[in-house]
Amino acid sequence: MGQDAKDCAGKGWSILAAFKDEHDPNVTLEAAMLKGGEEFLGTFRAEPPRPLLVEAFSGLIQKEDGSENYRIAALIDITDRARAEREEYARRIRDKDILLRELQHRVKNNLQLIVALIRLEARNERRGGRADLQTLAGRIESLHLLYQALSNDAVGEETDLGHYLSQIAAAVMNTCAVDGIRLEQKMEPARVSVNTALSVGLVENEVLTNSFKHAFNGRGHGVITIECLRQGEERHRVVVADDGVGLPKGVTWPIPGKIGALIVQTLRENTKADFSVVSAPEKGVRVTMNVDRNVVARDPV
Repeated sequence: MGQDAKDCAGKGWSILAAFKDEHDPNVTLEAAMLKGGEEFLGTFRAEPPRPLLVEAFSGLIQKEDGSENYRIAALIDITDRARAEREEYARRIRDKDILLRELQHRVKNNLQLIVALIRLEARNERRGGRADLQTLAGRIESLHLLYQALSNDAVGEETDLGHYLSQIAAAVMNTCAVDGIRLEQKMEPARVSVNTALSVGLVENEVLTNSFKHAFNGRGHGVITIECLRQGEERHRVVVADDGVGLPKGVTWPIPGKIGALIVQTLRENTKADFSVVSAPEKGVRVTMNVDRNVVARDPV
């Protein structure tokens, strides 16, 4: 308490009057001791002669007839512990603030990507095509799922690619699934940068949507496979494949000038990924992406 023992002797609980309840400064530790009741009295703060934060406990000593004889007070100095906790709390607030600013920055940049996708659909419609709003909604949903993951307390500059791809697959299945088409997944934990997750997720959404729409025409059954496997500490392989009819003869994917080509270009620029597409008649389409854990690249715009 910073006081000499001789200055405390004989003064009763008044020596505790300098301690104020941390949550109600009108309550002193002296008053809490005289009131009695609970063994744990609370957390109290005193300033002079030095800042002190204590947890206060009280114990009742009774006479043989059960009446009160005297009380014992125990004060536990938690000043240093509280300081460490406050510093840790302040650090977490700073980290959350940095993450919030980063999320706002990414939202701004990816809204530009959404605008670009909408404009491409509108341009296609002006040329006589049909705007595919359902597919566009799936692309936007991919962004939403990523921001949802980034809002978790444990997430910083990286996210779990396997879990993210599973969420996208579930969303596509919910929108496009038809009887007879089965989805198989094999996912391993894979920490990657946010840019990498976003780019790979957009490609996955595109390939899955195409598979549901075109891969099983006239068959009514089939299997779509998604894999996210670690190839080492810093390398991951993502495969999206189906066992459908395959691409038409003379057709490659992505088709130049279409939105799929823009999305694949974004993947290559933001992740430096090895990207390949293999297709054969009646053997389906297989899209493979080999990506690194950390890639310094610009935000997708």
